[in-house]
Amino acid sequence: MNVPAIPEPSESLDAPALAARVREQQRVLEQLQAQIRQYEQAIAQSTALVREKDATIARLTHEIAVLRRLRFGKKSEQLGSAQLSLLEETVAEDIAAIEQELEQLRETPRTQAQPATARRQPLPPELPRVEIRHEPEEPQCGCGQPLERIGEDVTEKLDYTPGVFTVQRHIRGKWVCRCCEKLVQAPVPAHVIDKGIPTPGLLAQVLVAKYAEHLPLYRQQRIFERAGVSVPVSSLADWVGASGVALQPLADALREVILAQPVLHADETPIQVLRPETGTKPHRAYLWAYAPSAFDTLKAVVYDFTPGRSGEHARAFLGKWRGKLIVDDYVGYKKVLAAVGVTEIGCWAHARRKFHDLHAASGSPVAEQALAYIGQLYAIEREVKALDAEERWRIRQQRAKPLLEKLHAWMQAQRARVPEGSGIARALDYSLKRWDALMRYADDGRVSIDNNYIEQQIRPLALGRRNWLFAGSLRAGRRAAAIMSLLHSARLNGHDPYAYLKDVLTRLPTHPHSRIEELLPHNWRPANA
Repeated sequence: MNVPAIPEPSESLDAPALAARVREQQRVLEQLQAQIRQYEQAIAQSTALVREKDATIARLTHEIAVLRRLRFGKKSEQLGSAQLSLLEETVAEDIAAIEQELEQLRETPRTQAQPATARRQPLPPELPRVEIRHEPEEPQCGCGQPLERIGEDVTEKLDYTPGVFTVQRHIRGKWVCRCCEKLVQAPVPAHVIDKGIPTPGLLAQVLVAKYAEHLPLYRQQRIFERAGVSVPVSSLADWVGASGVALQPLADALREVILAQPVLHADETPIQVLRPETGTKPHRAYLWAYAPSAFDTLKAVVYDFTPGRSGEHARAFLGKWRGKLIVDDYVGYKKVLAAVGVTEIGCWAHARRKFHDLHAASGSPVAEQALAYIGQLYAIEREVKALDAEERWRIRQQRAKPLLEKLHAWMQAQRARVPEGSGIARALDYSLKRWDALMRYADDGRVSIDNNYIEQQIRPLALGRRNWLFAGSLRAGRRAAAIMSLLHSARLNGHDPYAYLKDVLTRLPTHPHSRIEELLPHNWRPANA
């Protein structure tokens, strides 16, 4: 602490000099008090951070203890064999993810005294080997004497390119300076799982197969066995859990980018989720999808996994975002729409569906006429789809706006003629009660006429439920949402998800966090491009 010196008093000073000396001492005292307040504030902040870290460690330690009891305890008899397999791999993934988070929270790395993991089996000798050598850039010591090679360390990692397993042999030559008695070895490139056998290519394959092609880990294990490689499901689960933790910052950054856009689509779909702590039958959770406008140059989608469908989940995701939200009429969004600055944009596809279902069921002429009107609105949208936002707005004002006003008047007239409770009354009421929201697309060329764009992004996940049945836990659901956000955004930008993820997992361990946006799907360029 740099303490300013306080001048010693002097009896020889006259009154003005003494007053100046007092003022100087008062100034120094105020500086000391300000420094003390700063130190007290810093100590309080450090104490709060330590308490928060301790609380997080305690929570994660308890969570991992519960999962380990489930993993090694008696399994619930309420679950079938396929469900048990999925539950077991999910629990293993969650344990690996929590261990990775705990490792990041620890003040010091693991020591040699801590329990070691089981010794892994050697990789099959019949697999082709690719040697990757790591040698010092300069074969001489800092003292000027040449280095002498005295041996090497070899580490084998299992690599995968679609359809082919290979083994990477990382050979690190040992060089010594006889003069300085110093050993020199080139470092091995950092990996997402440094002490494991998987390369980024193999990790990418497992993640893409699980989250894009919806293949559970026990099925992937069987596929690998047919290719001559036996990898336990527990190891695959460890890889998935650790990779999920590594990729989470990318998913968080993608969310921030999407929330910077003025127009968003939103939709949700139910997902079954187990409770690992009890092993009981699944209950309903939800996967929410958010994306910029279909007309936006930013192509991305972010998924959010929540334990329920309450509008509070949408509100928590959007936070302080204010803009135009294209949604269906689910009441859960109303809490979000109540926030100042959030404008609801109605979905004409949902309005049209009411009349289509009615016409298909009864051949209603009123429904047929409504479909004809709405068809004209969509015909205009097909014409303006490729135009810029300004031109799209201009044409909508000239052609769609008058048609909307005519359609509104027609609906009101028809509603006055039909009896309460009839099918056509319910179809008309759906549109009339939401008319303001349904009209708003015509006043902004950045906005779509419907919410079909986000439904297209959520449909593959709904189809995938037939394979993976449910999410094994809330943590597993959130991990799936983060990884699927990256994979599906890569596809939207025309990238091969495997190539994208392999490159990202290769670069991520050494990539500066301040430049994380470079690895987002819409910004990504291959490292060798």
